[in-house]
Amino acid sequence: MIDTSLLASSPEAVGIDSSALGALFERAEKEVREGTLPSVQIAVAREGKIAGMQTFGRATLGGVEREADDDSLYCIFSCTKAITSAAAWLLIQEGKLSIDEQVAAIVPEFGSHGKDAVTVEQLFTHTAGFPTAPFDPAAFLDRDRRLEYFARWRLNFEPGSRFIYHPSSSMYVIAEIIERRSGTTYHDFVRQRIALPLGLPDLFVGLPDSEHGRAADIEHRGEELTAADYEEMGIPQPPVTEVTEEAVMRFNRADVRRAGIPGGGAFTNAHTLALFYQGLLSGGRTADGAPIWEPETIAMAREIRNPEFTDIVFRKPANRGLGLMIAGDRDRTYRGFGHTNSELAFGHGGAGGQIGWADPVTGISIGYCTNGFDRHAIRQARRTIGISSRAASCAL
Repeated sequence: MIDTSLLASSPEAVGIDSSALGALFERAEKEVREGTLPSVQIAVAREGKIAGMQTFGRATLGGVEREADDDSLYCIFSCTKAITSAAAWLLIQEGKLSIDEQVAAIVPEFGSHGKDAVTVEQLFTHTAGFPTAPFDPAAFLDRDRRLEYFARWRLNFEPGSRFIYHPSSSMYVIAEIIERRSGTTYHDFVRQRIALPLGLPDLFVGLPDSEHGRAADIEHRGEELTAADYEEMGIPQPPVTEVTEEAVMRFNRADVRRAGIPGGGAFTNAHTLALFYQGLLSGGRTADGAPIWEPETIAMAREIRNPEFTDIVFRKPANRGLGLMIAGDRDRTYRGFGHTNSELAFGHGGAGGQIGWADPVTGISIGYCTNGFDRHAIRQARRTIGISSRAASCAL
């Protein structure tokens, strides 16, 4: 249940246009109404408060199909990367970690098969060279097995030579670094240093057994596009990735939910995700009023690194910060932002169409969650653009 002090008395009280917000919610409901998605959750925040939130549709929660509500929890997949990264920024801020360090100097078990050249910065920017490294998510809580995986991994390309998205592998290593340099578990570090200080008890990396009954089971909908479909639309066909239907459905399992994998296993709700990004805009505050993240830390994290690198599908600049995507130029829609975001907007989306971003120019942040995986990849991408464009235009 959201703390009522985090709810704006009205959208206008925090500078949000009610009519624009209503149009956004109507767009979010569209796929549920048409049967494309089983349920969605959406929230918009500004000035540290929720301007509005809505949940539409039904989901299986705790084995029972029922109406989803604002307190239902969703796996946000790669939106998790921003949370894991923001945790590591705190160690950089405190002088306990440098992005120039070699990973093997921190995690010696990692430094096999040529991986000794990988730097901490390359883990954040998807230039580390091992995007397809295998890992059983349920093994994350077993420290010995985790390190065995690290030792077995081999490089797909020379570290720092190109950008290829690492769906989960590099974030496992960042979580290990957090543990080594903080002296506490990744899960407890995120809980104690980010979730609770921000007043976000529903932000979970590692879902407690007591909360599994609130978590929406994932469902797949629609038909996958064929090579002929992509050719007819004049759009490059995306490469095959490890994010298969089988891999996605594992997040309905209790052991995988419990693991809280750092590259894509957080569970939360839309209003919590929107408020997390409000925390990144303001720096957040601890109980004694000190900032969680200093302005210099946020600026460092949002700096575009390796601007010469492009994605492998559309050949657009990747625009990666430290674990974040930065909207940047007119091609920002290829990075999960809307047409109307400013170039300074930052965030990270998630598989299945999860949305999380903040725009420093307008002060708006958004959280969008769904338990529906639309097999029609282009429809899913257009939905992200449509929702983000409407959300970015909600300021009065």
